[in-house]
Amino acid sequence: MSTAPLLVELGTEELPPKALPELARAFFEGMCAGFEKRGIAFEREGARELQSPRRLAVLFPTVALEQPTQSREVPGPYLNIGLDAQGQPTQALLGFANKNGVAVEALGRATDAKGERFVARSDTPGARTADLLPAIVAEALKTLPIPKAMRWGARETSFVRPAHWLVMLLGDEVVPGEVLGLASNRMSRGHRFHHPKPVWIASPGEYVEALRGAFVLVDPVERLARVRSEIESKAAQAEGSARMQEALVQEVSCLVEWPRAILCSFDAEFLQVPHEALVLTMETNQKFFPVLNDEHRLTGHFIGIANIESRDPAEVRKGYERVIRPRFADARFFYEEDRKQGLESMREGLSSVSYQQKLGSYADKGERVAALATGIAATLGLDAAQATRAARLAKADLQSRMVGEFPELQGTMGRYYASALGEPGAVADAIDQAYAPRVAGDAIASSRLGQALAAAERLDTLAGGFAAGLKPSGNKDPFALRRNALGLARTLVEGGLELPLQPLLVQAVDAVVAQVGSGDVAALADELGAFVVERLRSYYADQGFGNAQFDAVAALGAAGIASLPDFDRRLRAIAEFARLPEAPALAAANKRIRNILRKHVGVVPDAVDPARLAEPAERDLHAAVEAALADTAPLLSAGDYVGVLRRLAALRPAVDAFFDGVMVMADDPAVRDNRLALLRRLADRFAAVAAVEQLSAG
Repeated sequence: MSTAPLLVELGTEELPPKALPELARAFFEGMCAGFEKRGIAFEREGARELQSPRRLAVLFPTVALEQPTQSREVPGPYLNIGLDAQGQPTQALLGFANKNGVAVEALGRATDAKGERFVARSDTPGARTADLLPAIVAEALKTLPIPKAMRWGARETSFVRPAHWLVMLLGDEVVPGEVLGLASNRMSRGHRFHHPKPVWIASPGEYVEALRGAFVLVDPVERLARVRSEIESKAAQAEGSARMQEALVQEVSCLVEWPRAILCSFDAEFLQVPHEALVLTMETNQKFFPVLNDEHRLTGHFIGIANIESRDPAEVRKGYERVIRPRFADARFFYEEDRKQGLESMREGLSSVSYQQKLGSYADKGERVAALATGIAATLGLDAAQATRAARLAKADLQSRMVGEFPELQGTMGRYYASALGEPGAVADAIDQAYAPRVAGDAIASSRLGQALAAAERLDTLAGGFAAGLKPSGNKDPFALRRNALGLARTLVEGGLELPLQPLLVQAVDAVVAQVGSGDVAALADELGAFVVERLRSYYADQGFGNAQFDAVAALGAAGIASLPDFDRRLRAIAEFARLPEAPALAAANKRIRNILRKHVGVVPDAVDPARLAEPAERDLHAAVEAALADTAPLLSAGDYVGVLRRLAALRPAVDAFFDGVMVMADDPAVRDNRLALLRRLADRFAAVAAVEQLSAG
């Protein structure tokens, strides 16, 4: 089989930087799918998806020059239709053979579910890859995730951005064809300013180097590494380290073809502005990288990534510094004006800001959160007055100019303004930490008061969302209730907050139902409890816990566990129990017991009557169970679930012997009920930890 390397490059206007990696990946996968669909052999290993702001490209080390021979089998008449009584071809068979250009004698036979039939088999040479390539490229481009395509000029074609050139090389030869109205050739284009001339591509293997010579790094891995290296080098010159958020580094690398870092500075007077605002301005608005000192505080330097290698870097630097100054000046103005207004004045204005139509204003929400936070603080032994104060001030910075400009700074600016107001540090920090974790992967609030406020905030948000009819449905979650539920659960688990979840939910729901004016408090609280617990499924799955283990604890329900840290301890105990050799048999036995008890009609006694234990196996199990109950009672009280399950695991021999030698459903009702009571005592002690029967696959 003859093969050759393949290069396809589509040149465009600047592509959306955040979408560029996904577009390149989709183009590559679309090309692979096109080859597979047509049976064209290619080497995926070593193939590369290449891209820059002005191009999408794929480079395959080997692609077959043609399809394999194409075999075709056309089904024809069944034998009883194709042959007459004398075994001669019927008109139906003659017509079939003529239609397919095959002599009757050359027809084959095949058997299917209905019987034996005639078939026409033929082989045709495979098509040349060069002839199929334009269609493959066009199909691949149609699969790209483009929300809204553009049209340009007088062309009827559309794409994410106007397309200007097309390179298709199979080996050393240009593959003739047209895609998006562009005729293919071997002429790529270099950097818009450094090398605006066409770039001759002699062969696919020379593509990357040819473009590098034209000031384009078309390999995204190489370009990303260059961006990182340039930033680190310039930060070292400033005797600091650059803050490099992964998403921003990726985005910037998709904005440039020939990255060069420029070290810049700004007036030290701006450092009086909260550094979070300056960092957000640099990163979000200008795509600059702040330089930090050893204490991770902002210095007077930042780094910009230019798309040119300037003969006069100082002029580029001046441009970057000039564009950042008015943005910093705006931030300083907002900060100064907000401080003049004061956080207390901002808080008073919350009564006129609607939180949600049914749930009142942000002032109403603040009071509900304050009531929850006060109770939580008292339970945890914290300063309840500080919790109340922090909750009432937590939303005040929504009225600030700074948060109006940068919504991401909500809470952060509240901390600064609370400190300026003279609030205790714990209160100011809690205002900021109430939003932790802000996004997936963030840490929870670091202080106990912050954790209390974060929990109270999410409890009210969840209760309000459910009471106002804003429950998540499918991919719709207008109040971000799933994220809030996980944030609440993580705060309670990782913070080790021994708070009774169900009573807190009842309190939160009761407050919002009073606001809304209707709703079943108990039912909503139960639904919310299950909702919060279910958010932990993926959280624990990421830690290696299985669904069956999670279900064993979740089966207890939110009301059946003391707290979410208690849930965590139970789950870890179940995971350890599942590793014991006795676990599968005991899980199956528990499942069997639960099925027996569920099907039994009548009341099962609470106690076992030893006088009615006739069989040796049931007497042995009774003795073993009573001993285990006595041993595990103090362990259960202490929350030592691992100890409880390890002790119960020792019952396996007695349980096995009981089921092997005892008929549970005896004819004598008194004997039967006595045996059921024995089994229930055993099952209930397991159930005091978790529904271990969930571990049984049977």
